[in-house]
Amino acid sequence: MPDLLLEFLSEEIPARMQARAADDLKKMVTDALVEAGLVYEGASAYVTPRRLALSVHGLPTRSPDVKDERKGPKVGAPEAAVAGFVKAAGLKSIDEAKVQQDKKGDFYVAVIEKSGRAAIEVVADIVPKVVRSFPWPKSMRWGAGALNWVRPLHSIVATFGPETEEPEIVKLSIDGLVSGDETRGHRFMAPTPFKVKRFADYVEKLEKAKVVLDPARRRDMILHDAKNLAFAQGFELVEDEGLLAEAAGLVEWPVMLMGSFDKAFLTIPDEVIRATIRNNQKCFVLRDPQTGKLTNKFILVANEEATDGGKAIIAGNERVIRARLSDAKFFYETDLKTRLEDRLPKFEQIVFHEKLGTQAERVARIVALAGQIAQIVGADPVKAERAALLCKADLLTEVVGEFPETQGLMGRYYAEAQGENEAVAHAIEDHYKPQGPKDLVPADPVSIAVALADKIDMLVGFWAIDEKPTGSKDPFALRRAALGVIRIVIDNNLRLPLNKFAKGDLLPFFADRLKVQLREQGARHDLGDAVFALDGQDDLLLIVRRVEALGKFLDTEDGKNLLAGVKRASNILRIEEKKDNTSYAGTPDTKLLSVPEEKALAQTIAVARKDASAAIAKEDFAAAMSAMAKLRAPVDAFFDKVTVNADDKAVRENRLKLLNEIREATRAVADFSRIEG
Repeated sequence: MPDLLLEFLSEEIPARMQARAADDLKKMVTDALVEAGLVYEGASAYVTPRRLALSVHGLPTRSPDVKDERKGPKVGAPEAAVAGFVKAAGLKSIDEAKVQQDKKGDFYVAVIEKSGRAAIEVVADIVPKVVRSFPWPKSMRWGAGALNWVRPLHSIVATFGPETEEPEIVKLSIDGLVSGDETRGHRFMAPTPFKVKRFADYVEKLEKAKVVLDPARRRDMILHDAKNLAFAQGFELVEDEGLLAEAAGLVEWPVMLMGSFDKAFLTIPDEVIRATIRNNQKCFVLRDPQTGKLTNKFILVANEEATDGGKAIIAGNERVIRARLSDAKFFYETDLKTRLEDRLPKFEQIVFHEKLGTQAERVARIVALAGQIAQIVGADPVKAERAALLCKADLLTEVVGEFPETQGLMGRYYAEAQGENEAVAHAIEDHYKPQGPKDLVPADPVSIAVALADKIDMLVGFWAIDEKPTGSKDPFALRRAALGVIRIVIDNNLRLPLNKFAKGDLLPFFADRLKVQLREQGARHDLGDAVFALDGQDDLLLIVRRVEALGKFLDTEDGKNLLAGVKRASNILRIEEKKDNTSYAGTPDTKLLSVPEEKALAQTIAVARKDASAAIAKEDFAAAMSAMAKLRAPVDAFFDKVTVNADDKAVRENRLKLLNEIREATRAVADFSRIEG
C-alpha cells in the first residue's frame, strides 16, 4: 500500500513550539484522511529546528465510493420545500428522487452516489488546507505573500506511492510555493539540495546531510554524549529534563563541547549559577561527584562540527557566561547588604490582589495562621511566625527579580547569612512546597506550619472573593494549593481540622482534590465520596484512613454482599418513600417484629451500630468494618425470607423502618449509597 511523506522546510521554529506542532500536523492530516475515507495503518510526525515532517504509511490508492440516501419532504409538500430539497441534494429536478413510504406517508428520497477519488488527489486537496489553518501560537507573513507560517517557509516535500515503485510528487501549490521531492540538509554543513523518495530514504539522506530528524533521538544523543564528556573529565552532569528538551529543539546535529568560567564565581549559590547558565546560554552545569558542589565547567550543545574543534564556539559562550555570572554575583552580594525584614515595608505599596489587599496584609495573615497551625503540628509558634514574616521577603531581592524560579531558595540563603534559626531559614525555602506531584513535602514542623498557612490563606482568600477554578482555568493555582495541603497533612500524619481554618464551602473542593490524590494512589474515587458525605468530615488524615479501611472491607465477600444488601434496602426505601410521600425514619417497634429473620436483623443492627461507633471513637476503622461485616448474613437472610411490603400496613411500615436502620447503621462508616457497584 502507498505511503505519504510530507516535509515543510522553514526558518528556525522556536523550540517551545516544536512538539505541539508535530502533534498538530499529525492530527490535522490524519483526521482529514480518515474523513475522506482513506484509512491508514500508521503515522509518525517529526520536528527539527528547521523542518516539520510527517510519514503516513499503509494508505489505500483510492477513497471508497459513497452511496448516501437523504430523506426529503413529504410528497405533496409546498413547492418551496421541494425546491430547497432538490438544491440541497444536488438534483436536477424532483424527478431524480425516489418515493419511499413509511408510517407517516410517502416521502421523497434522494440517492446520492459519489465515486471515490485517487488518494494522491485527496492529499493534494488536504495539505494546502492544513497549511493555511495550522494553529501556530504565533505566526508571520513575509514578502508580498498572504501565507502565515511560524517562520518563512522555503520548500514543501510531498511524495506518495507504494514501496515497490517510484513515488509520485503530490502536486500542490501554496502561495506560489510548489511542492516537490527536494529538500536540504544541515544549514552549514550540508546546504546542497537533494532529492528524496519515501520516508526511509528521507531519513537516511538527512542523516548523511547532518540532520537527526527524530527529536527523541537528539535528546538521547545530547544526554549520552554530555554524560560521557563530563565523566571523562571526572565530573558529573547535572541533569535537567526541561533544558534537555529545549536543547534538542535548538540543533539538528548535536555536538557536545565543554567550557569553563572563573572559579571566583563559585561563591555564588549553586542554584544561581545554574539558573544563569541555563537561562542565558541553554548550557548544562557540572558538579564534583565527591562534594556534590558545582564545578567551574559547563557543557554546551553546538549545532555543527566546527573546523577548529569548537574553540570559537566555546570562547563565545564563555564570554557571555562570564558577563552574566558577573551580574549574578553583583546581585547576590548587593542583596546580602539588606536584611530580609528591612525589605518588608515595600510590601505595603505592592498589591497582592485588588480584592485581597497588599502583599503586606497577606504576609500578616500568613503570620497569624502559621502561629495557630504551629500549635497543632507541634512547631514552635515563635519560629513559625518569624519564618512566615520573612517568607516572601526574597521576592524583593535582585536575584529573585532576575531568576523568579529561585524564590524561597534565596530567602533561605539570605536568612542563613543573617543568622536566622535553621528551622526558620528552611521554612522560608520550603513554604512553597510541594509544587507538583513529584516534589517533596515539608517535614520539619516549622516548615509545615508556614507551608500550610500560605496555602490555606490562598484558598480561603480567593474563595471569599469567588475567584474559584473553573474547568481548565486555574490562574491562581488553587488546585495545586489544595493538593499541597492534602499531601502535607497525609505524608506527615497530621490531624488538621479544616473547618477551623477554611470556610465550609471549601470542603467539597478539598474532597475533589483528595479524590484525585487517592485515584493517583490506586484508591477508588467513589470511596472518597462515600466518606466525605458524612457530616463533620474535615480531618483529611482520618478520611484517608477510613477510605483505606473501607476499600479493604469492600474487597471481601462480606463487604461486597453487604454493599449489595444496603443498596437493595436503599432502593426499596427510595421507591416506597416517594410513593407514600413520607420518610420511614425512626426506631422500629420490636412488638411488630414477628419473623425470626427480622428479629435477628434488628438485634444485629443494634450490636453492629454500637460496636462500629465505639471503634470509630477509637479511630479503629478496621474494627468498625468488622462490626459492619456482622450485618451481612442477617441482611441476606432478611431479604430471602421476609416480604417488606406486607399486607398489614403497620407491619409494612415497621419493616421499611428496619430497612432504614440498615442504611443508618452503615452510615457510621460511610454513605454506602455513593459507592459504585
